[in-house]
Amino acid sequence: MAERRGLILLSVLIGTLMSAIDTTIVILALPTITGSFKNASFIETIWVILIYLLVLAVLTTQMGRLGDIFGRGRIFNIGFLIFITGSGLAGLSPTVDFLIAFRALQGFGAVLIQANSSAIVADHFPLGERGKAFGITSMGWNIGGTLGIVLGGFITTLIGWRYIFYINVPIGLIGFVIALAYIKDNKKSETKIDFIGTSILFAILALIAYGATDIAGHGFNLDNLIEITAGILMIIPFIVAESMVKSPLIQLSAFRERLLSYSLLAATLQAVGYLSVVFILIMYLQGIRGFSPLYASILLVPGYVLASFLAPLMGRYADRIGAGIVATAGIFFMSLGVLVYLFLGIGTSIYVVILGSVISGFGGSMFWPSNSSSVMSSSPRELYGSISGLLRTLSNMGTLLSYVITITVAAETIPRQAAYEVFLGKYTLGTTLSKSFLVGLHSALIVSILLLIIAGIFSLGRAKKPKPQMWGQSNTEPGWQQPSQTDQEMKRGV
Repeated sequence: MAERRGLILLSVLIGTLMSAIDTTIVILALPTITGSFKNASFIETIWVILIYLLVLAVLTTQMGRLGDIFGRGRIFNIGFLIFITGSGLAGLSPTVDFLIAFRALQGFGAVLIQANSSAIVADHFPLGERGKAFGITSMGWNIGGTLGIVLGGFITTLIGWRYIFYINVPIGLIGFVIALAYIKDNKKSETKIDFIGTSILFAILALIAYGATDIAGHGFNLDNLIEITAGILMIIPFIVAESMVKSPLIQLSAFRERLLSYSLLAATLQAVGYLSVVFILIMYLQGIRGFSPLYASILLVPGYVLASFLAPLMGRYADRIGAGIVATAGIFFMSLGVLVYLFLGIGTSIYVVILGSVISGFGGSMFWPSNSSSVMSSSPRELYGSISGLLRTLSNMGTLLSYVITITVAAETIPRQAAYEVFLGKYTLGTTLSKSFLVGLHSALIVSILLLIIAGIFSLGRAKKPKPQMWGQSNTEPGWQQPSQTDQEMKRGV
């Protein structure tokens, strides 16, 4: 049993790590990709990154719903096959338009993997062991982005940009074979697909995501403000529609549970606030300090290495003393790490960057597995797939918005094209522009700290210690449930 669970966890880790890596692995390869395609502009090739993020942000909740209906193991395995296929085709792309299209296909496969991964862990691990399991899978979610930047630099430099996609094929096949052999489908839901709710939610996320990326590309204008406003206003008809259908896409009544609502809000705000810091640091190290893209990304690795080693241990503590308590402490350390970055100047020692990375990485090791465990433990079992998908949707929206915040703030102090080139490591600022740029970066860091503080407030609002008897339960079989009182029993572990 333990060996089987270990293999299930390995397959989920492979899937989540690959899909997270590919959110950023293209960044350092963009100049090379632009140069390899005739007549391709930078503004066009930036969509090689954005299309992947858009697909993740828009579709994750829907694909979690498919897992509830048709079986999470089945949808997870299909995701592997689509991701592998999209990766191989992306590497073979003859033009940038084909590359963008195949990245969208790759993103769809990643959606199927991401939307069902947390639910698969919840299906196969009893409550008292989930924190540790989520600690391991959180390594994939949360070191993947930075690891992608480093791998993209190495692979592009050594053997060419096409191999940043080819490498997914053999690794993905390993994860697929393991998943096919060991991940069992959940008991399928008898509910129907909510086409009306799905369509409205798609429109909401697509409008907000497209408007946000347009702000990053062109600055604020009437069109993108209308798009974002329209997306927000469509939440009203979505709520009305969901309250009227028998099998809604998102069971709104679940959000009456304070622990679930606060955990999701904390996850969203943390994603926006913290991921923008990573982009800000890369721009500081490249544009102001003049470091190469590869060296700049390597300086951020220590914190993520620490987080990857500590996450399973912190997940185990969350199982024992309460996920909300550990997650809130994690937010505190992440905020403290970002606070350290406010001391960065034109000639500041790089050890300040490493110190901030280590402190915030320590906080991340506490927050990520604990919050994931809190979300799933406060969700009704029949909605695991939907809630798992919603969690990933909100996190992916956070990734997208963090990118928007970074570029938008940077462009307030230096020309937007220069901000793009700094982000890619193609341009180093002089002393005068560096001073102006620092003002913008410090302002963005302050915004990030405020977002993290608000995330911490929501996290603290749901923190409570579980009753001791929960940890003595002997439920060890996958898919176990408490008779008739499942939801209340699960809430005690939050």
